Amino acid sequence: MKRLWRSMPLRLALLLVVLFATVSLLSLAASYAYSRSAFEQSIRDDLAQDMAGFRAAPSARAVSILVQAESNETDPGRLVLSYVTPSGQIYGNGAVARDDEGFHIISLEAGRAELEGQYLALSERLYGGRLTIARSRAEIEALRPVFLNILWISLLPTVLIALSGGFILARRSQRHVEVIRRALEHLTGGDLSARVQSGPRWSDDLARIGSAVNGMAQAQERSVAALRQVSSDIAHDLKTPVQRVSVRLEALAEMVEPGEAADLVVQTRAEVSGISATFASLLQLAQVENGALKAQFAPVDLALLCRTMVEVYEPSAAEKEQRLSVSGAEAGLVSGQKTLLSQMIANLLENAMRHTPPGAAIDVSVVQEGAYVILEVRDDGPGIPPAEYDRVTQRLYRLEQSRHTPGNGLGLSLVDGVARLHGAVLSFGDAEPGLCVRVRFAAA
Repeated sequence: MKRLWRSMPLRLALLLVVLFATVSLLSLAASYAYSRSAFEQSIRDDLAQDMAGFRAAPSARAVSILVQAESNETDPGRLVLSYVTPSGQIYGNGAVARDDEGFHIISLEAGRAELEGQYLALSERLYGGRLTIARSRAEIEALRPVFLNILWISLLPTVLIALSGGFILARRSQRHVEVIRRALEHLTGGDLSARVQSGPRWSDDLARIGSAVNGMAQAQERSVAALRQVSSDIAHDLKTPVQRVSVRLEALAEMVEPGEAADLVVQTRAEVSGISATFASLLQLAQVENGALKAQFAPVDLALLCRTMVEVYEPSAAEKEQRLSVSGAEAGLVSGQKTLLSQMIANLLENAMRHTPPGAAIDVSVVQEGAYVILEVRDDGPGIPPAEYDRVTQRLYRLEQSRHTPGNGLGLSLVDGVARLHGAVLSFGDAEPGLCVRVRFAAA
C-alpha cells in the first residue's frame, strides 16, 4: 500500500483532483460573488422603484395612508415600511432605531420586538417627514448554503471517482511494474533467461520498456553464453593435454634419479595439478551455470549435510591446529542438488581453512528464520575488506594477500554459482574479526 500511494498514476490522479477542486472552488466562488452582487443590485432597484412610487403621492397625508395600507399586507420579515410625519407620528410596520451598536428595526406591533436579520434600506425626506423602505437580505444570505451544497454535491463525487480511478490505474500499473521489476531482479540474480511477459492491456510506455528490457536480456544472454562457451571449450580442450603432461611427468619422475632434476619434476607436477584443478573447476562452474541440474532438485537436509561435511574436514583442520565446529538447527530442508550443495559447503570450508592461521576457529551454522534457511560460515581470520565483497565472486579473482596461498580464484565463484542456481542469496559480512559468509535459501 505504501508503494501504491507513492505510485505515479495515483499521484497524477491526486494532482488532477487538486486541480479540479481548485478550479471548481474558484468557479463557484466567482458564481457566488456574481449572484450575490446581482441579488443585492436587484433589491436596491426594487427599493428605488418603491421610493419612486411613494414620491408620486401629493402630500404627507397621502404618503401616510399609502404606507399604512401597504404595511398591513406586508410581512415585516420581508419588507419594512416606515414613515415618520413632520409631527413625529409613525406609520408602517416598523421603525428604525439607532444606538451605539448601529441601526435596528423595531416592529410596531404589540411588544415592539426587534426584527431579526439584515436589511438593505433606502431613506429619504418626503414632505417634511422621513420615509424608510427596507428589504430583507434573507435571499442573499440563503445563497451561501445553496452554493455550499452545490460544492459538495459536485465536488465530492468527482473526488471519489477520480481517486477510485487513480487507485485502480495505480494497482494495474503496479502489477505491470512489478512484472518488470521481477524480471530485472532475476536478471540481476544471474537468471539471464528471465523475460518481461507483457499483455494486451499494458500501456504503450510500459510495453516499450518491457520490450527494451527483453532486448537487453537477450543480448546479454547471447554474450554471456558465448563467453561461457569459449571458456568451457578452452577448459575442455586443454584438459586432456594437461592430463597427458601429468602422466608423462609421473613417468619421468620414476626415471629421474633423486636430485635437483627430480625436485624440478615434482614441482612441475604440482603446477600441472593446479592447472588441471583450475580446468576442472571451470568445467564444473559451466555445468552449474547451465541450469540443467535443476531437474535433479529434491529436498535436502542442509543441517545434516553441514554436519557431515564438517566431520569430513575435521582431520584436515586438526592438522592445521584449527577448530572446526557446527551449530544450529537440527533440520533445515531446502530444495536443491545434494552434490552441488556439498561442493558449495566444501568450498566455503576450504576457503576458511586456507585463509586463516593456525589456531583459528571456524564455525558452521544452519538456522531457520521464517520462510528461509540460513547457512553461515564464520572464521576469526583476517577477513575480506568490505570494498572487495562484490569482486571476490568473480572468476579467477584473488585478493592481494591471497596470492601467495594455494588456490585458483574459483572457489567463491562456484559458491556463488551454486547459490544462484538454487535461488539463494550469497552475502559477506564482518565477523569482527574475520569473515562471515551467509547463504540464504528459501525453505523447502
